[in-house]
Amino acid sequence: MCGRYVSPDTAAIERAWQIAGGELFPQRFNAAPTMTVPILRRGGNGMELAAARWWFVPAWWRKPKPPTHAFNARAEDAAAKSMWRDAYSDSRCLIPAEGWYEWQAAEQTDPRTGEIKPIRQPHYFFRPDRTLLCFAGLMSLRRDAKETPALTCAILTRDAAPALAAIHDRMPVVLPEALFARWLDPALRDPAAIEAIVARADSGFAHYPRTP
Repeated sequence: MCGRYVSPDTAAIERAWQIAGGELFPQRFNAAPTMTVPILRRGGNGMELAAARWWFVPAWWRKPKPPTHAFNARAEDAAAKSMWRDAYSDSRCLIPAEGWYEWQAAEQTDPRTGEIKPIRQPHYFFRPDRTLLCFAGLMSLRRDAKETPALTCAILTRDAAPALAAIHDRMPVVLPEALFARWLDPALRDPAAIEAIVARADSGFAHYPRTP
């Protein structure tokens, strides 16, 4: 699962992918679900920058409260589950990041008492060359009770690569830049072809522990 990540600012996103204009986003070192985050989607002249709430709400949702645990979508289930199916088919996006966090079960000795206590040790994952990356995302234009449109998104996740699995059993789907245009192509609707893109996700990441 990916519940926290480092979100780059607008200038860094524009430099990385030669995107001009768009909303001004600050760098966030602890982007969390329900926050408004930058996403990349298909525009008239290629990719464009947009803002989305990181908590997916499908367009057909009419309940007053949003669905639970809707910030991550399992890539293995997305084509079949009603929550994600439409977006997986025709409303995909990219979510820029500098890296992300996962938590590992560990133990720590209390220096005052000597008692060993369980902790959740955060690890930060990033590209070894520190370049920006993009998560594969799903987006939806939700309308609230006042029929105000609001863009929402979720991060696709998959089984962790072997080198990362000791820390956590899941990881976000990080797409190679060569697949960005294909991922955003609205003509791509075949679940098998979309799954093939997910299967080519990057797996070469570095990580180090952070202070709990």
